[in-house]
Amino acid sequence: MKAVLIGVAAAFFFAFTFVLNRSMEVGGGSWLWSASLRYFFMIPLLAILVILRRNLTGLWVEMKKSPVQWLIWSTIGFGLFYAPMCAAAIYSPGWLTAAAFEMTIVAGMIMSPLFFFVRYTPQGAIQERGKIPRAGMLAALIILTGIGLMQWEQVRQHTEGASWQGIVLIAIAAFAYPLGNRKMMEVCDGRLDAFQRTLGMSIASLPVWIILACIGAIQSGLPSGAQTGQTFLVALFSGVVATVLFFGATDQVRHHPARLATVEATQALEVVFTLLGEWLLLGVMLSSVGMWVGLVLVIGGMAVNAILSVREPGISRKHKSNHPVI
Repeated sequence: MKAVLIGVAAAFFFAFTFVLNRSMEVGGGSWLWSASLRYFFMIPLLAILVILRRNLTGLWVEMKKSPVQWLIWSTIGFGLFYAPMCAAAIYSPGWLTAAAFEMTIVAGMIMSPLFFFVRYTPQGAIQERGKIPRAGMLAALIILTGIGLMQWEQVRQHTEGASWQGIVLIAIAAFAYPLGNRKMMEVCDGRLDAFQRTLGMSIASLPVWIILACIGAIQSGLPSGAQTGQTFLVALFSGVVATVLFFGATDQVRHHPARLATVEATQALEVVFTLLGEWLLLGVMLSSVGMWVGLVLVIGGMAVNAILSVREPGISRKHKSNHPVI
């Protein structure tokens, strides 16, 4: 349950992404700068933390072992995740972007057979290919039903809806994020903590952000002071705090497919937190019974998923991740 609570905290800070990205888009800022500036800010912030923890050398050693894998999976996990996320703000309001991104819940479960997990038994550790958790899928469908209901109510009440371009962009992001995260967990195999892995992936994805920044400078010039300030907040709260929390939570349960899917499912609360943020900043309110029913379904589905993961059979309770508590 500790990993689930950490995942919920990560969802809260991730919500800053959706609210502020939409705010920057409405304010006329280029999504190219919104995407690239976040990582330009993240790298020095994370570097300071890793240096203070005296872990920079260990990260450098790991990155030199598999530079190609770091480049590929960081580009997918960060580049193909965040660039489409920022571009989607052109087509969809923050709440709808957050809701559509919850496709990542199902994406993480569907991708389980692509990875091997270690199952601990009285006879020792057994490596086996992951399976799609049926009970987890049921809980995910409950969550997605709630999200879909909230989306429908918002679209019904407001004239602004999501275009197919925005949905496609979010679908790319929803599959790229768990794929890149899980592949990097395999590459690191618990040898790096969440701070190191986040910094390493940010550095390895740097070519993507440099290219986008150059395109942004050519198309729209330099970013405004307001956009720069808001992007710094996104980098701090979502890029550093949320990402480190989420990576730490997934590292703790990386050997348990159902529990890993449960932690990933906590990101459904991003919709709730984004709606609250837009209510406080933009006046968006839960004004219908359907919205409240959707909210209850999201929270209820998460609770069901968490309970089922705790009862998962075949997992040795003596095993603990070597990842430090964050």
